[in-house]
Amino acid sequence: MEKELFIKEMCPGVYLLDEAHESTGYLIVGEEKACVIDTMNGYNDLQKVVREITDKPVFVINTHGHPDHIFGNVYFEKAYMHPADLPIAEMFLSGPEFVANCAKYGYVVPPFEEIHEGDVFDLGGKHLVVYELPGHTPGGIVLLLKEDRILFTGDGINHNLWMQLDHSLPMEDLVKNLDRLMFLEDEADYILHGHTGGFDDISLMRCVREGALEICQGKKEQDSDYYYFNLTARKHPFKCRADRKYYQNEHAICYNEM
Repeated sequence: MEKELFIKEMCPGVYLLDEAHESTGYLIVGEEKACVIDTMNGYNDLQKVVREITDKPVFVINTHGHPDHIFGNVYFEKAYMHPADLPIAEMFLSGPEFVANCAKYGYVVPPFEEIHEGDVFDLGGKHLVVYELPGHTPGGIVLLLKEDRILFTGDGINHNLWMQLDHSLPMEDLVKNLDRLMFLEDEADYILHGHTGGFDDISLMRCVREGALEICQGKKEQDSDYYYFNLTARKHPFKCRADRKYYQNEHAICYNEM
């Protein structure tokens, strides 16, 4: 079922793809190649969308294995994902409804090629550098677009971070993994994540880290119940800097009480 797709050019060669305000992907167009970062729920023929913007060879990088980031892979021939998230992706890709839709429309999911920290994708004048950020999922990655100083974070860093899922890592591990990547504050000015309509200041990364640390330290006085998929978790609000610009005004990390 096709849904409205909103396209916004964030800077030359960088396009935000907002699929019905449910999930956000990106198209990066270099001088020689193009890359789609996350293909969302697959409501729209993204190959057709890409071809209306560029005729350059295109491939997909998935930041993690959740369905609202990978189902649109069916429109492409090549996709990369960290191997630690392959079991999650395969679980959703083998779901009866998705399998039935693929059979109905003749879709084929391209096999995943492995991606690891340190991999660099040269698009021609634009370079995407891969960094691993396990937390939201065990194989989550972020991508630094060096020339434009943009960090694409999928769901690993955002304003409503889900850490309550069965396959999410312990909060202490998230803090350690963020600490390892905090040098990226000096490499990027902006964050574009998987559920947004615009730029966030790079400081969102440190703000998420501080919120996760508060949970680890038991500073949960302001926490409340969070309801999702007929389940209940806890929601921890965290603060962002008053002197920086963010696309959203509410910020929280969701987690399970141990």
